[in-house]
Amino acid sequence: MRVIAGSAKRAQLKTLDGMDTRPTTDRIKETLFNMIAPGLYDCIFLDLFSGSGGIGIEALSRGAKEAVFVEQNPKAMECIKYNLKTTRLEGKALTLTKDVMTALYQLEGEKTFDYIFMDPPYHQGLEEKVLHYLKDSELVYDDTLLIVEAAKETDFSYVEEYGYEIIKIKEYKTNKHVFLERAGKEEVC
Repeated sequence: MRVIAGSAKRAQLKTLDGMDTRPTTDRIKETLFNMIAPGLYDCIFLDLFSGSGGIGIEALSRGAKEAVFVEQNPKAMECIKYNLKTTRLEGKALTLTKDVMTALYQLEGEKTFDYIFMDPPYHQGLEEKVLHYLKDSELVYDDTLLIVEAAKETDFSYVEEYGYEIIKIKEYKTNKHVFLERAGKEEVC
């Protein structure tokens, strides 16, 4: 796994052995960042269920002002910190080694994010729990883009009830990215 573009381009990233963190492949990461690249410069990025930190590090490499990494597995967080150090991006990062819900409560009132990316363990309903919390959270504003990486068959039919609108779904072989924003956002002409 490597950084695709930006200041840390081509840097190799360390990952945990096994599939506990399911690192996003370089090809899928490149597709994702090609879709969101125009808004990354100077943004504040939240990477939930961070794994090795590859998504948040890619955002920082491409010009994000700050990224917060939330990962409860201490060994995975060691990888994230190592990767931040080797890419020289640790000065723009905040790392939280804790459960995602605890981290969200802790961040409340401290930050508002332009992008919130989550790649929770599949088939556990964690994305719904996080989206339910964020629907009334100050961590999200009208222009926040929420991106969920999930198994291809994951159901998102509930999101309208929570006040979100799906603006795009990008499907891959076994998984997908679902792009959401708060519903009722006024469009600027």
